[in-house]
Amino acid sequence: MHTDDDGHHDRAVAAVATGDLGAAADAYTRGARAVLAAPRPDVDPLDADPKGWVGDGVRLLECAAIAYHAAGATDRRDARVLEARGVCADLQQTLTAPGQRACVTEAIADLQRIGADAAAAEATATAAIDAYADAADAIDDVQVVATTPLFTAVAAPIAQLARGQDDGEIVLGYDALHGPDHTDVAGFLAHRVRTKQARWPGLLATAAETRSLAAPRGTTAYSVQTHRCPACGSRDINWVAGLELCLRCSTPLERQ
Repeated sequence: MHTDDDGHHDRAVAAVATGDLGAAADAYTRGARAVLAAPRPDVDPLDADPKGWVGDGVRLLECAAIAYHAAGATDRRDARVLEARGVCADLQQTLTAPGQRACVTEAIADLQRIGADAAAAEATATAAIDAYADAADAIDDVQVVATTPLFTAVAAPIAQLARGQDDGEIVLGYDALHGPDHTDVAGFLAHRVRTKQARWPGLLATAAETRSLAAPRGTTAYSVQTHRCPACGSRDINWVAGLELCLRCSTPLERQ
């Protein structure tokens, strides 16, 4: 992502690395508001945008809600969910490129899961799948659409949450989220809706139980002898947000 979050995303990752999830959630929130006000110099967040850069603000609000959830601050979690849903309601009116409104509906279903409204999430996920079916004929290249900023933003939070519960590895990457046949546009996109809705409950329950959240995955390297994790002993590095973090547990690494 290349939006202007005023540096708050990096501050959020630094807070995640020290285990201060409340501070991380606050930083994610501030970053979201910066992006929603002005995502990029060439993008008006209240106008139609074929790439959907403003969706990165929804990503940051969703990350904030997840961090508050993991910190046990459910009231603040619910406030962020409500805030993000308000943004999504507006995006449903402004984003017009094929598949974008369906993607925003998908984001709302995710937010409802984070906010512990399972019944609403199930209904909204079904609506998103139907919306993807309706939009399928207008989508020329679904693989291009699936890698635009809006679609990437809607996939990133659950991918970050999942990697923290699977030894830092990529569990819900592009291939795992999307269907196997990109010529079936509706099925390709519906697959990630179903996959996410199936995974959210367990991932969120574990995050709340362990009070933990991983940093997002950046550039990585394995068995680097110049670094060592003081928490788990790993020498696998995750370079993200200008930090050298343990790939496995997101702890700041020590140089040897």
